Amino acid sequence: MKIEKPIIVADANIPFLKGVLDEKAVVRYLPAAEITNEQVRDADALIVRTRTRCNESLLENTNVKFVVTATIGFDHIDTEYCRLKNIKWQNAQGCNADSVGQYVASALCFWASKYKKNLSELTLGIVGWGYVGQSVERYAKLLGMNVLRNDPPRQQIYKNESYVSLETITSVADIITFHTPLITEGVFATYHLADNCFFNSLKRKPLLINSARGGVVDEQALLEAMDLGKISDCIIDCWENEPNINPVLLERSLLATPHIAGYSADGKANATQICVRALSRFFELGLNDFVVELPEKKKLDKNVALQEQLLLAYPIERDSNLLKTSLITFEQQRSDYPMRRECEIK
Repeated sequence: MKIEKPIIVADANIPFLKGVLDEKAVVRYLPAAEITNEQVRDADALIVRTRTRCNESLLENTNVKFVVTATIGFDHIDTEYCRLKNIKWQNAQGCNADSVGQYVASALCFWASKYKKNLSELTLGIVGWGYVGQSVERYAKLLGMNVLRNDPPRQQIYKNESYVSLETITSVADIITFHTPLITEGVFATYHLADNCFFNSLKRKPLLINSARGGVVDEQALLEAMDLGKISDCIIDCWENEPNINPVLLERSLLATPHIAGYSADGKANATQICVRALSRFFELGLNDFVVELPEKKKLDKNVALQEQLLLAYPIERDSNLLKTSLITFEQQRSDYPMRRECEIK
């Protein structure tokens, strides 16, 4: 779609974006809270994050033709409304998969070190085997773990891949980690996938990790399961009702972070690249090969134990301690998150 200079409203907190599109478009950078119907009336496109709900309330009677989100998740986009209004949309699929993979790997190493666990003797159940789940499996296998995959919608499509039922994972997994999208209805709904029934079926008192979406885990059911000793511990990055998260669950979590598992500089750069290239293709801006330049990745030392290196590459306890001591700055911690490079693992 060729427009002389499209008007783009962009979330001001999307990294590496400012200045990239400004010669090709009229760009207005706004905090997420200020991206309102009034502010986007004349916009041809939006670049958003999960904090902006792209629904009828925001988009009705606007000029918006294209919405792109710098996130893997897209449950903040009313896709049916967009379809009816012929508004195209795109998410940044797979952009921060390795960032979340390294987050989970660091969390596993922290837990193993704290409780003197041998990860190579344990079974990890991965619920959701998309880009992120596959990255998590790669790190888990480098750590010598046995891995079980659960992904019913993918299992229907890829018949040659190996999957197990959720019942198998609740029966035999020592650690269960969630990496599904948030789907509220239908046969593959994931909203409150980990509910009372799920926790009551657990056989091994596993460690539970949620770095998927907040609503995938029923937090009240999780707290009840902790009271009953059905799980050994939990590590939470994605919360229900963000940023107004449950202070009791915050206190009781082994590690608690402010939805930053995917916040490596690499993941953010990938997301911005995807957004810019998508806008470039849609509006014919000539930026189809845009790349964010980052410092060189840190390479791991083969002479140092992998668990030690993963904790050094991303000291996850630092982020957890900050949230646990300053709950009210949840959003600020996300907005001001420091540079975190992924490490390079062969």
